Amino acid sequence: MNKISEGMKNLKIRRMKSEEVDFAIEMAIAEGWNPGIHDGELFYETDPEGFFIAELGGKPVGCASAVAYDDKFGFLGLYVVKPEFRRKEIGMKLTEKCLEHLGERNIGLDGVVENEKKYQKVMKFRSSYSNLRFEGKGAGEIPEGLVEISEIAFEKLTEYDRRMFPAPRHGFLEKWIKQPASYAFAAMEAGNLKGYGVIRKCRQGYKIGPLFADMGSTAEKIFMALKASVPEQNFYFDVPEPNKKAMEIAKKYNMNVMFRTIRMYSREEPDIELDKVYGVTSFELG
Repeated sequence: MNKISEGMKNLKIRRMKSEEVDFAIEMAIAEGWNPGIHDGELFYETDPEGFFIAELGGKPVGCASAVAYDDKFGFLGLYVVKPEFRRKEIGMKLTEKCLEHLGERNIGLDGVVENEKKYQKVMKFRSSYSNLRFEGKGAGEIPEGLVEISEIAFEKLTEYDRRMFPAPRHGFLEKWIKQPASYAFAAMEAGNLKGYGVIRKCRQGYKIGPLFADMGSTAEKIFMALKASVPEQNFYFDVPEPNKKAMEIAKKYNMNVMFRTIRMYSREEPDIELDKVYGVTSFELG
């Protein structure tokens, strides 16, 4: 029996402390997920009870998050085990803790393609659609007719956001739209919010998320503003493949596909306006 196998009896899964979230972010960086520079603190604050760390002999070897947005919906993310400790059931132990935390909620996740079958078989999750990550280069000018998101009444923003997201997320949004090293724009018409988008600085370049809009033309205008805010910088855009207009925007601006994830749910696919989701907020929190 090797040392890793001998040490499995010393495996401990526990809740992550706030100062330990950097470990999860470093794990995400190692996987090439390119988290935002403020993702750790913003993710953790959304549900401090939903972050877990796996320790073997007192040393961290894996992590996962299970964010409960309300009593009906939660999202799994930041699910990583160090390569040398994989296939040792550490991942399953983390999963058990996450599912225990989320209870009877409908649970979403964005899984890497190679794990889709495992999530279907072991966790009984159902595949809904693919998300594609595109890469492009910032350039252009900010179109007229948009406003900075700080000018929008927060209640109006959360009401609009709820149409495109499966649960209310007031606490998360309040911090997300104000994070340093980010830009956020909104489109208004006759006093009504018609779309909004955020782009934030990541370990490499910037990342758009979310980008919600009622119409393709509005989404494109917000996209142009976000792109123009980070000139000459690489930026990334996570697009739900069923939204053909979003796919057209990415292709129109010569963006290249980097990889794909599979959006999966433990129960039914949520009743949201997916045709208005042009950019996913994040693969870690939905």
